[in-house]
Amino acid sequence: MKSENISPALSDFQSPSFGNSGRSLRFRPPTDRDGRPVHALISRCPPLDVNSCYANLLQCSHFSGTSILAETEDGGLAAFISGYLLQKDPDTLFIWQIAVDPVHRGQGIALSLLETLLDRTVPTGVRYLETTISPENGPSRNLFQKLFSQRKVPFSTRLLFDRETHFGGGHDDEVLFRGGPFLPSAQNT
Repeated sequence: MKSENISPALSDFQSPSFGNSGRSLRFRPPTDRDGRPVHALISRCPPLDVNSCYANLLQCSHFSGTSILAETEDGGLAAFISGYLLQKDPDTLFIWQIAVDPVHRGQGIALSLLETLLDRTVPTGVRYLETTISPENGPSRNLFQKLFSQRKVPFSTRLLFDRETHFGGGHDDEVLFRGGPFLPSAQNT
């Protein structure tokens, strides 16, 4: 079974420019020092579920190899993606949350982060990507459909968690999106 802590070299992460300003963002794996800023970022991104700061600390430390963040030139947090390998399917990367600070939205940061995360994890054995999206979340649905289309991989959807059965009416349905197989290097492009 693959180890969860995939240790990417920081120098391997791209530093793209976004928006009209031409300012670059630094992509890197999170560390335990990022837990509190990640918690604050997610709090600024409704309707994302806000977990405890402790949960975000675990995401940033235990799952740093399968998560990624974007920071501004001055060290501010622009975006964060949390992910983990499925225990029963270690070739599957599950994306838990994507948070992009409202001031950085609409610039393609989430897609660039996802692509960078795939580029880092596919060589370690990841072949499939999964996430859940509520039916009302058009931007997330479009993001993953665009990723799968650009990488030329098939994807499927199915209801995973039902509003009534699983959430007692207190949360929207969650639809599972599964794409892949992803192949090493540029074989999917």
